[in-house]
Amino acid sequence: MAVSEPSTGARAPGAAPSGAGFWPVLLCWVAVALDGFDLVVLGAVIPTLSATGDLGFTDGSLTTASTLGLVGVGIGAVMIGPLTDRYGRRLSLIVCIASFSVLTLAIPLATNVWQFTALRFLAGLGLGACLPTALAYMSEHAKPGRGGSQVTRMMTGYHVGAVLTALLALALIDPLGWEAMFVVGGLAGLVTVPLLVWKLPESATYLAAREAREKDPTVPVVRSSEVVRGRYLPVSIGLWVASFMGLLLVYGLNTWLPKIMGEAGYSIQAGTGLLLILNVGAVIGLLVAGVVSDARGNKPVVLAWFGLAAVFLALLSIRLESSLLVYGAVLLTGVFVFSAQVLVYAFVGHLYPPEIRGTALGMAAGVGRAGAIVGPSLGGVLVTAGIAYPWGFYAFAAAAVIAVGALTVVPAHLRDEAPATA
Repeated sequence: MAVSEPSTGARAPGAAPSGAGFWPVLLCWVAVALDGFDLVVLGAVIPTLSATGDLGFTDGSLTTASTLGLVGVGIGAVMIGPLTDRYGRRLSLIVCIASFSVLTLAIPLATNVWQFTALRFLAGLGLGACLPTALAYMSEHAKPGRGGSQVTRMMTGYHVGAVLTALLALALIDPLGWEAMFVVGGLAGLVTVPLLVWKLPESATYLAAREAREKDPTVPVVRSSEVVRGRYLPVSIGLWVASFMGLLLVYGLNTWLPKIMGEAGYSIQAGTGLLLILNVGAVIGLLVAGVVSDARGNKPVVLAWFGLAAVFLALLSIRLESSLLVYGAVLLTGVFVFSAQVLVYAFVGHLYPPEIRGTALGMAAGVGRAGAIVGPSLGGVLVTAGIAYPWGFYAFAAAAVIAVGALTVVPAHLRDEAPATA
């Protein structure tokens, strides 16, 4: 029996019709914006914690806190998949945001480095679970043929959240202290929770799949473990490698682009401006990539996007005299690098059946978070060795090429084939 999207013609009570409704789109966007907050918040408070030595922090312990926070996010992403496939997208998202918010609010109450670090790790578990849950929800909420654009538009919240957090840091840290940033982030999450309870229905696709299994015992059971078994295993590995390389690029470039451009001879101000341009390109890329993916198909577009990312990263190794050309090259790099990673998530949502979609997205996001740790570390090694320019760009271009190679072995379509049954 073929695995396909279950019909949602007769919706279960409390389900949202596919592709309809303002609130589900907004609330998933906000959930992703909280991830953007978490991307920036520690970087925003590190200078203050380092300068004042509050809680006994040193540069080494700040690095540990930053790394363990990302580890928590990765573990949370992997753990949530089977739970959201079993208990639903709605409940999972509510619990994850509530736990992240409460633990983030508790961070200012920490009295030493290890309490701060432990709370960051635990908050990361909740936050890491938000993204794959929201991705699963939006891939099922989209109208037929619009999954790519729905996912990429939702992911603009990530960059908006990051930018707003940076602006808040400029306004709040000096007058109120670093603690204010975590209070604002925690309160933003807590305000979102009652809206989720009130306005977020369960995914109609998830409910229909669950009801089909309950009504017809002959429907093949596809368990969470299938993601790493049988015909799904090579598909999952290819997608994991691409996700790892994608987030290696996103975090590596966001961390080291100003420094690498400085080593190329550009001014500090120019390097900071280029980082802004890189993220402007990211938002443009997200808006464009989803539309193109819906029109041309997931696989050819994600392959093209990673391939073009490699080309523009390699071109950045060339010292350009024209500022206009430099800014244009960085803008185009941002367009392709950031949206390539998100297209991997859209591809995952397209390939796997709803019974294991949450698990598949959680695994892809969790493995990708490992790349988020490796990317800045790789850049740091090259900077320390004094070869960040031009070899940093060559290394990042190679990561994009590896992603292309991994994705070539992933089929364009999968769910119309006979499933592996438990």
